[in-house]
Amino acid sequence: MTFEIGMTLGIILLGVVLFFTEKLPIDVVSILVMVLFLLTGILDIKEGYAGFSNSATLTVAAMFILSTAIFSTGILDSFSYRLSKQAQKSELNLIVTLLISSGILSAFINDTAVVALLMPAVIQLAKNNQIPASKLLMPLSFGALMGGVCTLLGTSTNILVSGIAEQSGLPSFGIFEMSLMGMIFLASGILYMVLVGRFLLPKRKNRAWLNDHLDLGNYLTEIIIEDNYPQLDEPISKQKLFNQYPIKPLQIIRDDQRKIRVYPNSPIIKGDIIRVSSDKESLEKLKSYQGIKLKSELVWDETLVTGNEERLYEAVVTPSSFLIKKSIKELNFKELFNQVLVIGIRHRSGMLKTQLTKTSLAAGDILLLRGTEESIQSVHETEGLLILSETKSKVLNKTKTALTLLIMATVLALAIFHVFPIVVAAVAGAVAMIVFGIINTEQAYKAIDWKVILMLAGILSMGTALEKTGGSALLGQSIVHLLGDFGPRAVLCGIFGLTFMLTNVMSNNATAALIAPIAISISTNLGVDSRPFLMAVTFAASLSFMTPMGYQTNTMIYSPGNYMFKDYLIVGTPLNLLFWVIGTLLIPVLFPF
Repeated sequence: MTFEIGMTLGIILLGVVLFFTEKLPIDVVSILVMVLFLLTGILDIKEGYAGFSNSATLTVAAMFILSTAIFSTGILDSFSYRLSKQAQKSELNLIVTLLISSGILSAFINDTAVVALLMPAVIQLAKNNQIPASKLLMPLSFGALMGGVCTLLGTSTNILVSGIAEQSGLPSFGIFEMSLMGMIFLASGILYMVLVGRFLLPKRKNRAWLNDHLDLGNYLTEIIIEDNYPQLDEPISKQKLFNQYPIKPLQIIRDDQRKIRVYPNSPIIKGDIIRVSSDKESLEKLKSYQGIKLKSELVWDETLVTGNEERLYEAVVTPSSFLIKKSIKELNFKELFNQVLVIGIRHRSGMLKTQLTKTSLAAGDILLLRGTEESIQSVHETEGLLILSETKSKVLNKTKTALTLLIMATVLALAIFHVFPIVVAAVAGAVAMIVFGIINTEQAYKAIDWKVILMLAGILSMGTALEKTGGSALLGQSIVHLLGDFGPRAVLCGIFGLTFMLTNVMSNNATAALIAPIAISISTNLGVDSRPFLMAVTFAASLSFMTPMGYQTNTMIYSPGNYMFKDYLIVGTPLNLLFWVIGTLLIPVLFPF
């Protein structure tokens, strides 16, 4: 092993550790790895920054725009509504319908977006049909993952491996090249979930916020403002009561009946009754605060924290949200989201027991929000939060829908018949969506998940460094030496197993970027075609069911489904093992060595 190979493997190992520990955001780790390769001289500037111009990166960015354009028409809102109508016969029918529907949609639209689209409807279905959400959300996520491997466009991982192949001088993937194998995985996964998986799914009651008041860690009470209160007629924003203590004003009741929304400039006057949320310690201190009289503690009830025009909403923090690792106070939430107030936060481990405004948010956290239907739209339109409660569906625009479908069909046709490469067709389609007014430029920029783009651009440098230094050849030789005597199918089995194990504990894209160059080197050492090995990496990297952090959709459903880590192991491990066997047996048949 040369010094350069050792340095390369050391940097990659550092990246893997950081991916696994999640000490830094995944996009930051990816760029850090790229920068280290540049600083150590392993890659020159052109090689280091090549990921930004790679066809995979550009294609994924264009697909984000195309997916958003489809959502903007409202056609998929009507789809979810029809899904609800057709899936109310039985729990089994619901599960099968969800698996098939999410699978079909995610074959052409990013699977994370599909789960984001359908999850609110599924949660409502669960409530309406008295079915635990834990019985439905995992099939939704798993169906999207399985459908995502049915076409090149289904997930960014497919596009990434295709880009790595193209970068290595090999043919890129066709849009439907992986479809037959993908449909076999999808059909097998549906059968598994129907015959086995649904019986392994946990049956937990849907946790209601208002029934969780004992675990909320905050107390709801009313305080009466008396005539000796020191800051009468001063606005809420200047009140020492709320600035010095972890006490949140929720509502002002004036003249014994009129409910007033709490704004920063709302004055406090004599006789006001203020409903507040407070921890137990601060509640004790309030008893001796000048000019305040405490009423008896209240039991959590929606009518006590909402007004005539307000209601409560639930929203989950998405895996790529800009809110992650920031606190409510740091974000200035009410200003950011048009006077929407955070009433409570539920972490994966349960209800929040520390001061609400100072808690750093994490992917999968659920926020209990209070706001008007108009103000909640500012949350609904952001990429950082996904509203789980019912909201108004978009009005279907028939003209825009027809144009959108025509543009998407044209993009597919141009790529399928090799008129243009997929990257050219996708970028052209994205531009067409803007030119024809289906979405505007601002919506297009917001549609792109820049964290994913930076991550792809950064992690592509790992493969480049491995190939340039000979690291991929060395690792490939080691794997061939270990398994080569048993034939190429045994090596493929090892590659598939290694990939799906890694992707369950760190990013699927990072796993694919790391293993794909090694797979190409292995095929060279064995003197066989690289296609079956690349397909094994592609499928295994996206089919991760064993952990909540294995894929973004698994993270998204964790808290809304009230799941525990072991649930993914119980339901997902047999499915991963089944796919490992199917992949080992059938990939070489459909993609011969």
